[in-house]
Amino acid sequence: MAASTESVASQAYLEGKAVKETRTLISELCRHFYNLGWVSGTGGSITIKVHDHSIPKSHQLILMSPSGVQKERMEPEDMYVLSHTGSVLSAPSPKPYPHKPPKCSDCGPLFMKITHMEMIKGIKGHGYYDELVVPIIENTAYEYELTESLAKAIEAYPKTTAVLVRNHGIYVWGDSWISAKTQAECYHYLFDAAIKLSQLGLDWSTPDHGPIQRSIRSLKFAGESNTSTKTKTANGEIDPFPHCIVLDIEGTTTPISFVTEVLFPYARQNVGRHLSMTYDTPETQADLKLLRSQVQSDLEQGVAGAVPIPLDDAGKEQVIAALVTNVEAMIKADRKITALKELQGHIWQTGYENNELKGIVFDDVPEALEKWHALGIKVYIYSSGSRLAQRLIFGHTIHGDLRKYLSGFFDTTVGNKRETHSYAEISASLGVDKPSDLLFVTDVYQEATAAKAAGLEVIISVRPGNAPLPGNHGFKTISSFCEI
Repeated sequence: MAASTESVASQAYLEGKAVKETRTLISELCRHFYNLGWVSGTGGSITIKVHDHSIPKSHQLILMSPSGVQKERMEPEDMYVLSHTGSVLSAPSPKPYPHKPPKCSDCGPLFMKITHMEMIKGIKGHGYYDELVVPIIENTAYEYELTESLAKAIEAYPKTTAVLVRNHGIYVWGDSWISAKTQAECYHYLFDAAIKLSQLGLDWSTPDHGPIQRSIRSLKFAGESNTSTKTKTANGEIDPFPHCIVLDIEGTTTPISFVTEVLFPYARQNVGRHLSMTYDTPETQADLKLLRSQVQSDLEQGVAGAVPIPLDDAGKEQVIAALVTNVEAMIKADRKITALKELQGHIWQTGYENNELKGIVFDDVPEALEKWHALGIKVYIYSSGSRLAQRLIFGHTIHGDLRKYLSGFFDTTVGNKRETHSYAEISASLGVDKPSDLLFVTDVYQEATAAKAAGLEVIISVRPGNAPLPGNHGFKTISSFCEI
């Protein structure tokens, strides 16, 4: 897009290997952050300086992820490239719906790299007995307004390489923190301890070895190849566990009746009240924007039940009335569309917060999740419901908060659940060596077929109330997670 005449930011540097590698690094970091549940929200302001030894540090380029874009869908070409003065040298091109248009974050002028430290001696120039001073400044309404107070903090503490912003986060810069990652020698001892316990025939996963268990349950024993976790079957054969398990919700972890007889009616009955009470909030306005776009598409395609939504100047009541009509038709048709699922998630959130709703899962689910978690197997959810709705179900169950056993959530922003490319996207996002390292459990034959075509291992869940399967479907079936 835009080009610069600044001599230090030559076209060769802009298009060179260092910039390309940094673009890829940010997109990979964003995906990992999403899968780990870190840095909640979208991908704005993940910023890294492009290191090129041929360019003076003060003039090196800045790469920044766009604001308002889901981290797990970030691609290298989505990054903004900024000069050291703050001007945008290259901006990403907009993508089609449901992608949000790119926007450069307000924190662009700050040029700070977000990271974390593990031990003080990992910070350059600091030893065990040294004092590390990290200034704390007050937050502001907009990140660019932090510039003055941030500059004063750096001036007051010229040796610092980080500044904490109260109720916001931490800004980190320079080379001094890069070595911190290499300072985690404790992992070496934990590996040795795990191996020794295994050689002695002791089970480190028992309560007697709780501290060790908590530290190493997700680490592999030295000498194992990069394959799935393994256990021995009754006949002594090695039976591999998958690296990751991806679970459907409705009919798999949760009775279909809970969704159809509790959640859907609650959303349908409360959509008008929710919109009226929250109409002017940014959250609801974002939902309305998605709904307007979806309804316009439905009208163009002649979808039954779609009615035009008046412009805002027609009045709040008329807009809400048209929205309620469209949403009720969407719910009745059980449409798996992002616009509906986002709104439903926000309606259900109010229900859970008011104790009007309680998440339901089958009795075998909590025990299985805890077991897989103890074995170091990462478990993800893939549902047509929004990620918010998924978190609400597992965060407010009669068994307590089960989200501690889950590593991430996927919804229809990765694609339709009956399309193969959706599962290929999930496989790429999780970074497994091969798709077969993923086990997908669902109750829907069409979803199972799509996942299998993408190379995933698949099991079909047979639960009370589920739809019958076609004859000779060819998939392994279970009636309880205890069978996995």
